[in-house]
Amino acid sequence: MNTAVVIVGAGPAGIATSACLNLHSIPNVVLEKEDCLASLWKKNSYNCLKLHLGKEFCELPHMSFPRHAPNFIPKADFIKYLDDYAEKFCVVPKYQRCVKSAWYDKESMTWRIFAYNTSNGEIEEYSSRFLVVATGENSEGYIPQISGLDRFQGEVIHSFFYKSGERYNAKRVLVVGSGNSGMEIAFDLAIHGAKSSIVVRSPFHVMTKEQIFLGMKLVKYFPINFVDSLLLALAKFTFGDLSTYGIVRPKDGPLLTKARTARSSVIDVGTVDKIKAGEIKVFGPISSIEEDKVKFMDGKSESFDAIIFATGYRSTANKWLKDENETLDLEGLPKKAFPHQWKGSDGLYCAGFAKRGLAGTSMDAINIANDIKKVFE
Repeated sequence: MNTAVVIVGAGPAGIATSACLNLHSIPNVVLEKEDCLASLWKKNSYNCLKLHLGKEFCELPHMSFPRHAPNFIPKADFIKYLDDYAEKFCVVPKYQRCVKSAWYDKESMTWRIFAYNTSNGEIEEYSSRFLVVATGENSEGYIPQISGLDRFQGEVIHSFFYKSGERYNAKRVLVVGSGNSGMEIAFDLAIHGAKSSIVVRSPFHVMTKEQIFLGMKLVKYFPINFVDSLLLALAKFTFGDLSTYGIVRPKDGPLLTKARTARSSVIDVGTVDKIKAGEIKVFGPISSIEEDKVKFMDGKSESFDAIIFATGYRSTANKWLKDENETLDLEGLPKKAFPHQWKGSDGLYCAGFAKRGLAGTSMDAINIANDIKKVFE
């Protein structure tokens, strides 16, 4: 099949890029390996998930959230928004197409993409002038190598597969990773009666969603250091000194930390109160695992029934994109830094790799569509 643009991935980045191209009347095909759009949201996100940022920072191009929608959108409402978005802009992905390889044919100056159709077992070939990698940073759950993990007698899963704490009632569960997912899962486990613990491996900021929302509004008008100072004062008033509980703040403020390292602040959903009350234990880095017992680097050890790894995700684009590592690094992320990460060479683009959340995804989609449009003018 020949088309102007092939987009790999039907998550927010893929459907946003397709929508922007459709508005310019530029033919495009979206290939998605799952049987639905936004599969990470629909199939592999925990039930209590909400968007951590205000809705104005989470909108895709050319479509706002309904006025009556809450400022912080719940998972179900966001999924409905994505479905409505695709329908409004006539985005119709080809599902169950797992891209196996994509490479640039210099003679014909086109991209050749080969996808496995999992519904009928056939290999399909697509040819396009432009290729958009929209599989994102969160393609595949990552579990670090820990000595003895393969011999752990309990359950081991990545947060990718976690839904609810209901089935963990009265069980001893260790959550590895203290980002937003890890802290929320530890809280969800605790309120469902699990004996919840969490591993904290590095410093991070803890804020309320209202504080981050305020900071994102103020940073448009005031220097980032001033806004960070205000946010830190508010956080200290709200949470106090958390270092006695094993949570240490970075030297830089929350907004500067995000700008420099792409690491977001943890938005507290009630986890801090559970930690202070002793309902969630905090441990340092793991040294090794023996049967059901986890040993920590500070010499402590404890037995657990399950370990949930909220240790992030990895890009899988390098597995199928054959461009001799010109555009992506060894981790499958763009070599170019923000704000230039969206454009590669030979008509190759990357959408959803800005590490700026949904706002960065929207910027990528607009930039890519506008850049391709220049060829069609």
